Amino acid sequence: MGQQETVATSLADTVREGIGAALAQVDADLARRYPGDPGTRQPVHTVYVPGDAFAADTLRSWGDQALAALDAHAPDAGALAAVLGIPDALAADVHDRVRAKLVREPIEDLRIDFEDGYGPRPDAEEDAAAARAAALVAAAYENGTAAPYMGIRMKCMEAAVRDRGIRTLDIFLTGLMEADGLPGGLVLTLPKVTYAEQVTAMVRLLEAFEKARGLESGRIGFEIQIETTQSILGADGRATVARMIEAAEGRATSLHYGTFDYSASCGVSAAHQSLDHPVADHAKAVMQVAAAGTGVRLSDGSTNVLPVGTTDRVHEAWRLHHGLVSRSLARAYYQGWDMHPAHLPTRYAAVYAFYRGGLEQAAARLAAYVAKAGGDVMDEPATAKALSGYLLRGLDCGAVDIAEVARLTGLTRADLNALAGRPTATDA
Repeated sequence: MGQQETVATSLADTVREGIGAALAQVDADLARRYPGDPGTRQPVHTVYVPGDAFAADTLRSWGDQALAALDAHAPDAGALAAVLGIPDALAADVHDRVRAKLVREPIEDLRIDFEDGYGPRPDAEEDAAAARAAALVAAAYENGTAAPYMGIRMKCMEAAVRDRGIRTLDIFLTGLMEADGLPGGLVLTLPKVTYAEQVTAMVRLLEAFEKARGLESGRIGFEIQIETTQSILGADGRATVARMIEAAEGRATSLHYGTFDYSASCGVSAAHQSLDHPVADHAKAVMQVAAAGTGVRLSDGSTNVLPVGTTDRVHEAWRLHHGLVSRSLARAYYQGWDMHPAHLPTRYAAVYAFYRGGLEQAAARLAAYVAKAGGDVMDEPATAKALSGYLLRGLDCGAVDIAEVARLTGLTRADLNALAGRPTATDA
């Protein structure tokens, strides 16, 4: 007793050491390429507003219009549940939380668009719009009216618009620097990427800006918009999107699926271009596998069916949007695009029903895992990680509260972060 028992082995220590040395480069490569979740909040959506339409009151205006649509077409929990098929047990809570969200934080991520939503303009006009956008974003962060994430979508790196896109980005970033520096929630979107070399060009551009302004290298990241067939499968038969993540050199924050450009590039007719078309599912499945473990997040696209007009037409559009958002969430696409203020009620209704509907089951499974209590499901560490991530996403968007999570699991937010593999706790 008290002495370690000696067990018999056959291999010399040099064998183990040799294997370790042989795999050292692989170990380093895995750590570099697959760092895991960045530990920050992911918005549930991105709202696009043309550069000339963005104003100081845009966020509040969208929230007010969304509230007006909710009050006009689903004024109470029963009405919303009847339209969207939300279970009665969830209806009141979902309706109350949607309304509160539209008052408190109607937009989680806003992109001021200088690409398709803005179009070609005289240089002087776009210069002025880019400078104005920077001033408005800086002011919003200064006075506390900003969305958690804000930024611009520039024109792409194709030859015809490359110089214009670079100039707009330069004006916008310079304006932010001149005002009060780059905000923590800054997000940039690079559209219509076809070759990994275009991503590399964006990296070099941002490196040059950081050097010119004395910023830390790597300070500025960007999203890659996946809306061309070449971004999914290259001429050499390789998955281009994986090469794009590598080409970003750690700066890629997310991949955004562009519904209509991608569908059109596959030859899908306009009437059938949708988030649930087979070509969309294929593209997003490739994106999902390429991004897994890299810390690069995914965003689904949008629907162009707007909830406007009569109540019957609004309800029809709401059912479509709610169904698409719910479908995306089930497929682990936790973010999407919203194109109209009246999309916000169904965005949040779908998101809140998704997290509240699974709250008790997820909490019970996670509590049993932590307590090693077993039960009728035997969960592994990877599943505990997913369960914790699910609860954290629900907390981030306001679908659930930390008090009820703590009551159901006995865990703190720090505990959830640790189980989910998030490197730092954050409420950002």
